[in-house]
Amino acid sequence: MNKKIYIARSPRIAARMLGEEMLVMSGQGSTLFTLNPTATVLWQAADGATPLEEIVERRICVEFEVQPEEALRDAEALAEDLAKHGILLISEEPISGRPISHEANSKPDAPVQVTR
Repeated sequence: MNKKIYIARSPRIAARMLGEEMLVMSGQGSTLFTLNPTATVLWQAADGATPLEEIVERRICVEFEVQPEEALRDAEALAEDLAKHGILLISEEPISGRPISHEANSKPDAPVQVTR
C-alpha cells in the first residue's frame, strides 16, 4: 500500500456493545447495523489518527491470527463498506472531526447486517 488511509467513527451514529456484537444506529435513515467481531474491532480502533495499516497490524492480525497482507486488503474493503453505510469516515490524511464522504462497494461477504 503506497498511501496511508485513516478511519474515524462517524459523529452521526450511536453505538452500544451487546454481548460480543456492536450495534450501531446510523443517522442516515435511522438504520440499525450489527457489526461482526472484525468490524467491531475496526470500528472501535477508528480514532482518525491511527493509519488503517497500523490498526490491522496491532489489532486485527493479533486478535484474528491472519496474515498482514490479507488482513489489510479485507480491512480496506470493510472500511469502505462501513463508510458507504455512514458508520466510518475515510481519508488519506488524519481526520480531525471534519466530515468526509466516501463511496464504496459492498463485499459479497458483508460484515454488516442491516435492520430496518
